[in-house]
Amino acid sequence: MSRTRLSTYTAPPAEVAQTLDALRAHYEVPTAFPPEALAEAEAAAGAWAQDGPARLLADGARDARDLELVTIDPPGSMDLDQAVLLERLPAQADQAAQPSTAAGEAGDAPEPSATYRVHYAIASLATFVTPGGALDAELRRRGETIYAPDAATPLHPEVLSHGAASLLQGAERPACLWTIDLDERGEVVSARVERALVRSRARLTYAQVQAAIDGQGALPQEAPADLPELLAEIGRLRLEREAARGGISMTTPEQVVEVTEAAEATEVPESVSPTADLDPAESAERPGPAGYRLAYRVPVPAEQYNAQISLLTGMCAARIMVECGVGILRTLPPARPEDYARLRRVAGALGIDWPAAQPYPELVRGLDHAVPAHAAFMEQAMSLFRGSGYLAFGVGGVGVPADDEAADSEEAVHSAIAARYAHVTAPLRRLVDRYGEEVCIAACAQVPVPEWVLQALPDLPGVMEQTGKRARAIGRGALTALEALVLRGHEGEVFDGVITSERDGRGELVLAEPAVVTEIRAGKKVSDGGLPVGERVRVRLLSADPTSGIRFQLLRPEHP
Repeated sequence: MSRTRLSTYTAPPAEVAQTLDALRAHYEVPTAFPPEALAEAEAAAGAWAQDGPARLLADGARDARDLELVTIDPPGSMDLDQAVLLERLPAQADQAAQPSTAAGEAGDAPEPSATYRVHYAIASLATFVTPGGALDAELRRRGETIYAPDAATPLHPEVLSHGAASLLQGAERPACLWTIDLDERGEVVSARVERALVRSRARLTYAQVQAAIDGQGALPQEAPADLPELLAEIGRLRLEREAARGGISMTTPEQVVEVTEAAEATEVPESVSPTADLDPAESAERPGPAGYRLAYRVPVPAEQYNAQISLLTGMCAARIMVECGVGILRTLPPARPEDYARLRRVAGALGIDWPAAQPYPELVRGLDHAVPAHAAFMEQAMSLFRGSGYLAFGVGGVGVPADDEAADSEEAVHSAIAARYAHVTAPLRRLVDRYGEEVCIAACAQVPVPEWVLQALPDLPGVMEQTGKRARAIGRGALTALEALVLRGHEGEVFDGVITSERDGRGELVLAEPAVVTEIRAGKKVSDGGLPVGERVRVRLLSADPTSGIRFQLLRPEHP
C-alpha cells in the first residue's frame, strides 16, 4: 500500500477496520501466536544474535558475506525473502587464461559456456524453526501470510519475519544461496544451492531500480553499479526463453489499496508505505490514515525482470528435485480445448484478429491493456488456466515425474510457465518453500533429505490448498468490501467504465475512477439487449453496501 492525498472516493478507516475484522473472524484467521510458538521464535532469534553466524560457519555453511547482494521489494517491506547479485562472466578465452582460485577449487568456477551468473539468496527458515515444535505446528496452521489493506497476518512471528530471518540491509543472515549460470541466450548451464552466511548491501525498491534502468536516477553507492543493466539484460533474455517455451506472463493493471491522508497534512511521497521503518519522532508527527482508496497500477519492467529471476530459481529447483527423486512441485493443468475455443469466440466478438496458426501466448503478448477490447480479452484470458495446486512426489506412494518434461502427466506441469516449477523463493511468507529449499540443499550436497522434510511432504499439498483458499477469500472479500465503502454516498452518480466479460446476463464492470471491478447485470427488458463487452460504457450507481454488495445500471445511448 502507498500513501496519497485524501480523495473523493475514500473508505473511512474505522469502518474498514470493522469490516475487515469481521471478515477475518468469519474465516477464522489466526490472530496472536500461541505463547509456546512465540517463545520458540524469540529463543531462535536470540540464539542467532548471540553466536548464530559462527555456529552456521562451523556447521559447514559457505561464507558468502563478500557477495554484494541487494534486496528489491515494494517500499517499506520488512519480510525480505530474497537478495540478488548478477554478474557478467569473463569471456571464455579470459576464463581459460585465468589461474585456478580457491573459489574455483571449491566448485565456484563458471561453466565454459556460461555468460551470466545469478547469485540468489533466499532466507533460511530451517535455521530458526525446530521440526515438530510449537512454532512448526503453528506455521502449518497458518500456511502463508494473509495480506489485508489494514494489516497483514504473518506466517512467522515478526521477531523472525521482520528481524532475525529477514535479509535486512547490513545484517548477517543465514540463507539458501543459489548459484545459477546462464549462457548468452539466458538458458541454464548449471544450478546449485547451499547454506551460506550472507550480508545484504542495500534495500532497494522497484521504483529505484526502474529509474536507474531508465537512466533517470542512481542507486545507492552500496549497490553494484551494473545491477540495473544486468537485471534488464537477463530479465529480457528470460522473457524470450519464456516465449520460446510457450509460457506467458501477463502484465495487466492490478487493483491496489492506497492509504490516504488528510489534505491539510504534510504530503508524503507516494512511494512511502505505512509499514516503512520510520524514525520514532517522525512517526509521532505523521497523522494516522484518513482512509483507504483504490487505484490501478501496472507493474514496472523491473518487477517483471525480478520475477523472472524468481521463476528461474523455481524452475531450477523443480529440476533438482525431480533428479533427486523427491520433492514438491507447483502445478497448473493445461487449458482444455473447449476453453481455447471459447476464448477464440471472445476474440472474434471483440474484433481481435487471432489467426488459426498463431499460438495463444504470442497473441497475448501483442495486446495493449490500454485498449478496452484488449483489456476485456486479457481479463478473459486470465481465467484460461485454472486448478493450481501442489504435487508431492517420491513419498506417500506418489511416483517421480518422468525425466522428459514433454512426457509429464498433466498433474506434474505448470502450464502458464510451460515448465516444471517449484515454490522455493518466499519462505518467510509461504510454508511450502522451506521444505523445497531443504530438499534442494540436500540434493546438491549429495546427502539424504532430512527425515522431518520427508515426513511432512505428503500432507503439504492439502495444507497449502486449505490455507491458500483462506488467504484468497480474505483478499477477495477485502477488495469487495472496500469497493462498496469507497462508493457509498455516491448513489445516483454516473461513472465511466468498461465491461470486460459477460456470462448468463452477468458481466464484469471495470470503472475508470475509482478503481472498482464489480458485477453488472443486463437489463430485464428484451429491448435492453446484452451487455456491450469490450466497449466503454456509462453506468449509474444504484446502491453500495459492504453487506449487500454494489448495484449499477447500464445507461443505454437513449438514456439522458
